[in-house]
Amino acid sequence: MSFDVAPEAYDRFMGRYSLQLSPQMADLAGVRRGQLVLDVGCGPGALTAELVTRLGPAAVTAVDPSEPFVAAARARNPGVNVRKASAAQLPFPDQAFDAALAQLVVHFMTDPVAGLAEMARVTRRDGVVAACVWDHGSGQGPLSLFWQAARQLDPEVDDESQGAGAREGHLAELFEAAGLHDIEQTALSASLDISSFEAWWEPFTGGVGPAGSYVASLDAKRLAELRETCRSLLTVAPFVLTVRAWATRGLA
Repeated sequence: MSFDVAPEAYDRFMGRYSLQLSPQMADLAGVRRGQLVLDVGCGPGALTAELVTRLGPAAVTAVDPSEPFVAAARARNPGVNVRKASAAQLPFPDQAFDAALAQLVVHFMTDPVAGLAEMARVTRRDGVVAACVWDHGSGQGPLSLFWQAARQLDPEVDDESQGAGAREGHLAELFEAAGLHDIEQTALSASLDISSFEAWWEPFTGGVGPAGSYVASLDAKRLAELRETCRSLLTVAPFVLTVRAWATRGLA
């Protein structure tokens, strides 16, 4: 899935969480000086920036299928080799990297097993492949309340809960199917201060991802109903929203 939206819209919607996950992902992968590391589905470059801080720009490569995100990642991370490419066809030779990471990407891959296998292909033998996906399955992701409201109005809506890796243990199953070994599972978390309902709601109107696309598809009446249903379910602001992502690492 490609995100043909302004990078700033992504920053407001998911980037504020991605910045918190990025250090945890780098720790999970054991990223350290002297390594060459690939960021798959880099978006505007949140994880890329964390890798640059740890490794330096020359040691980091990033790919994303969205041209606006590729341009943003390049501008925000000078010196990094950022290319337009998908996880299904990584434009690199076998065993080119010490580690390959995919943050909030696997559930958007057309074929997650093939995408993870491709990440393993470009990672050296016994190098690390790591990925994380929001916990959409048990309702502890940043979009859970939004989709709960949407289901009340439209029980048939695709709420992302069945996406690849969105339930506990599923990422590990995908890693095993992709041929990775020594697989480990964990959970990552992020917390966000929500100052008002408007601060929570506005990022959903930017057209980002499945939730943004769903909002954009609604007519004025249904949009108002969704908005007010969300308001009725949301804790009265200000409050702290703490969310969870499932994470897995394995060796190529």
